[in-house]
Amino acid sequence: MTAAKPPQENSHPRHDLDDVIHAPVRLSIMAALAAGEQADFRFLKETIEVSDSLLSKHLLALEEAGYVNASKGYEGKRPRTWLSLTDRGREAFTNYMDVLRRIIGNP
Repeated sequence: MTAAKPPQENSHPRHDLDDVIHAPVRLSIMAALAAGEQADFRFLKETIEVSDSLLSKHLLALEEAGYVNASKGYEGKRPRTWLSLTDRGREAFTNYMDVLRRIIGNP
């Protein structure tokens, strides 16, 4: 998967949408993570209402793109996976939202 292409002159803004983020589940993940510093896997799964396997699949795509960082740890004796946007991921999400605003004509 590749990140968004640089804007092209005289083309519709939809061409600038980031294909990595554009899938509904990945967009939901990015939006949820952009709202804070980090979130644990279970919270994210419940927030965007997906199964463990579907969340894992989409998180892998976002990690491979360098947009999401996963770190494992413990809360008490319970293992936890904490997720956060990387600087690159936060920038990509901001750019994605800017393109959506251009599409709807609300710069």
